[in-house]
Amino acid sequence: MLEIEYEFREDDLIHFNEMRFMQTDEYRNQIRKNRWIVPGIMMLIGTFYYYYYADLKATGYIMLVAVVWAAFSPQVILLNIGRQVLKTYTHKERKAMFGTYVLTIDPANPSFLYEVSPSGKNKMAWSELVRVDYGKGYVYIYLDLATALVIPESTLKRGDLQAFAKQVEKMIEMHG
Repeated sequence: MLEIEYEFREDDLIHFNEMRFMQTDEYRNQIRKNRWIVPGIMMLIGTFYYYYYADLKATGYIMLVAVVWAAFSPQVILLNIGRQVLKTYTHKERKAMFGTYVLTIDPANPSFLYEVSPSGKNKMAWSELVRVDYGKGYVYIYLDLATALVIPESTLKRGDLQAFAKQVEKMIEMHG
């Protein structure tokens, strides 16, 4: 029997949603706008101040704000996404979502992936699972295209995550 136990936290949920958001066109458009267009306009204004008013100090401040804006806007965008994600869940939903999870592949009944979580016991048919993805410090078992079991390596309490993930991949391929 393959089994893993891990802790799922708010940071892990935020990480998953940030990762998914960074793959969207909306994020790329926001980054382009906040990294290039807005600072470019600020630099034009700074250049105007320099040539029209010969005000080097104001030009320096405007250029500094443009560079800081370009450097830190992606982090601010992702911080905002994290806050928005947490606002979508009530306190009761968060309590049922965060905590200790146990995932089990039982050779006696190989038709399901068994989950014990703060919300209770669940079993998921292999045919309902989509895929397994690997990220830096995480393994994602996708239940559909937008939802996944997020397994952080850092909070793994017991079990071999890599062996478990490989077995899940095999089971999905066999039953999918």
